[in-house]
Amino acid sequence: MSKKILSEKFYKEIERIRPRYPTNQALLLPALHLAQKEQGWVSGEVMDEVAAAIDIPPPVVREVITFYTMYNLKPVGKHHLQVCTNISCALMGAEELLGHCEKKLGIKAGDTTRDRKFTITEVECLGACGTAPCIQVNDDYHENMTADKIDKLLSELS
Repeated sequence: MSKKILSEKFYKEIERIRPRYPTNQALLLPALHLAQKEQGWVSGEVMDEVAAAIDIPPPVVREVITFYTMYNLKPVGKHHLQVCTNISCALMGAEELLGHCEKKLGIKAGDTTRDRKFTITEVECLGACGTAPCIQVNDDYHENMTADKIDKLLSELS
């Protein structure tokens, strides 16, 4: 393997949590979370390094990381807006809210603002159907969203 990208802190945390997991594959999701937390996203090189760190084949890492939308496969802005457009949120106006976010930030879903402050991602489901429409900003949920609430949220984040 070439030069390591992940920090010594990453490796120490992997060794600290390893006993909690019965197999190396079971350790994969937490390892990917740690890598993403450190790097902001998970590049191909980081995927390979995670695979080596927990001793699983690189294709297994790629299979898993491309299945879950919680992992960023390209850099994202400081504030990652994930807009749910699945059925419950869609019925409550999520498509319009997604368009509102795009218009306010001047970017389309999948893009990042030039200043790298905001990325918008359309996601399949955030599991907040009872409080739809929902937007996740980084790790925080914002539920029962409206255009006015989005304006207030974006203002607070700017």
